[in-house]
Amino acid sequence: MNEVLVADGLRKSYGDVEALSGVSLSVAEGEVFGLIGPNGAGKTTLIRTLTGTTTPDGGSASVLDGHPTDVDRQRLGLLPQDFRPAGRLTARELVAYYAGLYDDARDPDDVLDDVGLADASETWYENLSGGQQRRACIALTLVNDPDVLFLDEPTTGIDPAGRRALWSLIDDLADRGTTVFLTSHSMEEVERLADRVGLLNEGRLVTVGRPAQLVSEHGGESRLVVRTDGDVDLESLALPASLSGEVTDDGIVVYGVGPRQISAAVDAFDDAGVVYESLVWKQPGLEEVYLSLTGEQFEGARPAAAAAIGGDR
Repeated sequence: MNEVLVADGLRKSYGDVEALSGVSLSVAEGEVFGLIGPNGAGKTTLIRTLTGTTTPDGGSASVLDGHPTDVDRQRLGLLPQDFRPAGRLTARELVAYYAGLYDDARDPDDVLDDVGLADASETWYENLSGGQQRRACIALTLVNDPDVLFLDEPTTGIDPAGRRALWSLIDDLADRGTTVFLTSHSMEEVERLADRVGLLNEGRLVTVGRPAQLVSEHGGESRLVVRTDGDVDLESLALPASLSGEVTDDGIVVYGVGPRQISAAVDAFDDAGVVYESLVWKQPGLEEVYLSLTGEQFEGARPAAAAAIGGDR
């Protein structure tokens, strides 16, 4: 498949801070590539380098087989993390204005419909809700029907229903051949959308792979997190031999618990007379990969990958 984004040994420093330290990657046509990493890891610098708005100190980059500064801007779409268009224009006026910047733009009403703003098209931007404003910004990046789309935290502030609608839109774009380079503080979003994921930490690309591959290699075991309101003697638990436990500040974590082993683990706690506030079963995901490789809790960590077994016991 044709590679439309290529970074080869990119380096960039700001004073004594090395934002990019020899980053190399490639993204194929129609691929959704998710980039994750802590704040300050270099994600925005990498996007700026790939889009030609920042000049690297070393290495090279290409977009659509050309230097980033030479690419026809009509083929690119870019949504920065912090972008604030004119507040006293309606959503439709904003999209129409940006459409006028391109030779062959899409119909503004069609774009507004795609991002779920058809009913708010005549509302001033400043009077839209935070989530609607973000949708309007996404509309501005789609009006030229780009071949390559850079999205830096695209769904910040958007409600769950709107977020899922935009995920479907991104899926459709990729199916039609649009290449999407995505950064996000939502692991659910990255796991849902990305064909491959790259983890950037302290300017270095730590790993790249398909989500399932990264989880298999770095995510660890499924586990049962048991929150208790008192001390627990791990030796008093008659856990099945295939399981192992660890005492934490909040209770106990039992590792290696598959779906069919949950009841056996719960029985062991009940048999030992352990009083617990909650039992939560967790499958490994990208959050665990992130924690394993960076040693930090992911900023957008969420309990959505967990299944609550009980509580208030």
